[in-house]
Amino acid sequence: MIMVRLASDRRNHFGEAEEIVNNEGPVYLTKNIYGSMLARSVEVYSRLTDDVEPKLDEADRSAELDMIRLSHGEVFGKIRVQLLHGETI
Repeated sequence: MIMVRLASDRRNHFGEAEEIVNNEGPVYLTKNIYGSMLARSVEVYSRLTDDVEPKLDEADRSAELDMIRLSHGEVFGKIRVQLLHGETI
């Protein structure tokens, strides 16, 4: 379930938002009709970000060993194709 709340309304509905966030649903906070923030539980955030640093380290090691360099278009073009075909990146 996606929950959208006014940022100014967060105090009055914190418990409701917290329940949704703790059940792994995001809560979008808006300000002046525009998206302002996204709230996630600490556990979900950790799961999404925990492997970022090791993956960057792996990429650095790979770049040291391989002199091949790809352009922005080559890298993101390949990722787009993989995403469109449901492939694992």
